[in-house]
Amino acid sequence: MVDLKAQYAKIKTEIDKGIQEVIQNAAFIRGAQVAAFQKNLEKYLGVKHVIPVGNGTDALQIALMALELKPGDEVITPTFTFIATAEVVALLGLTPVFVDVDPDTFCISPEAVKKAITPKTKAIVPVHLFGQNAHMEALLQLAKEHKLYIIEDACQSIGSDYIFSNGEKAKSGTIGDIGCTSFFPSKNLGCYGDGGAIFTNNTELAQKMQAIGNHGMTQRYHHDIIGVNSRLDSIQAAVLDVKLKHLDEYNAARQQVAKAYNKAFAACSTLQTPVESPFSTHVYHQYTLKLNGIDRAKLQKYLADNEIPSMIYYPIPLHLQAAYQNPRYRAGDFPVAEMLSSCVLSLPIHTEMDDEQLKYIIDAVKVAVFK
Repeated sequence: MVDLKAQYAKIKTEIDKGIQEVIQNAAFIRGAQVAAFQKNLEKYLGVKHVIPVGNGTDALQIALMALELKPGDEVITPTFTFIATAEVVALLGLTPVFVDVDPDTFCISPEAVKKAITPKTKAIVPVHLFGQNAHMEALLQLAKEHKLYIIEDACQSIGSDYIFSNGEKAKSGTIGDIGCTSFFPSKNLGCYGDGGAIFTNNTELAQKMQAIGNHGMTQRYHHDIIGVNSRLDSIQAAVLDVKLKHLDEYNAARQQVAKAYNKAFAACSTLQTPVESPFSTHVYHQYTLKLNGIDRAKLQKYLADNEIPSMIYYPIPLHLQAAYQNPRYRAGDFPVAEMLSSCVLSLPIHTEMDDEQLKYIIDAVKVAVFK
């Protein structure tokens, strides 16, 4: 699905130099590379504060911890997403409230959010799924009306722009109260291990989240709040600082692959290509098709037989997962998410795809669809 070896080959000199500097200085935790990456990412995103952490799940958990929500408080999140979004809510004793998603963008539906708000609701966690932003302007209005926090799950959308109705733009993850991202290796901006970060323009929240991620310390051995141990190490920061310089280039390469796929499949009535919303750019963390009347398992097998990987993101919506089943939800409650789980399929998309690889995949899909 991604070709990290080929990507590394192009930036090998820069990457090796950065890693070697960390090893020579032996500052593996909180080294100069972490501070440099933090500053450069703040500049790229146009945000006041970036807090590097151990992974994207930690980023979401620390963000929620900083808001000091109480057990039983409700947090609204889409049911069509990766499990981490709901996982951290449940781990903190909060109540995940699932809502449906938009059938075109696959992102959380503001209309569904509006219907789900209760007096116990304290936060909304929109997921900017597959590389484009949820409808943040509508969500911000709901949050303002009901005095709710917004924590953006931007783990798949770093580098994308949200476009407000007045034409202004903001980077994904910098729009709500807090934004979170993952630097898992396959992400658009990925390291060579685990990593993540939190974004905010709120200085007070930034200081609190910085402390929470460092055992609750505001100064050494002074633990003012309960925290966790979640730090981005210096080697990963060195890798990310190199790759950050190439992020726009990487996203543009993904967009070109998506454009080729879209053109190739435009005449296939059984394949619905991704819909790009008017209020967001799309950086295509995943290229996800909706299959109409196609046997997904047979298509996957055909592709696999031709050495083409494909993935299903996500085969079971969160409200139907065994760990999150609740009497308040049953099959059929979220028809869009359940429909998507049964018919989506993601094709390879990455920065190193050449014309020959792209043609091979497109031709194979067409043969499978039309035979």
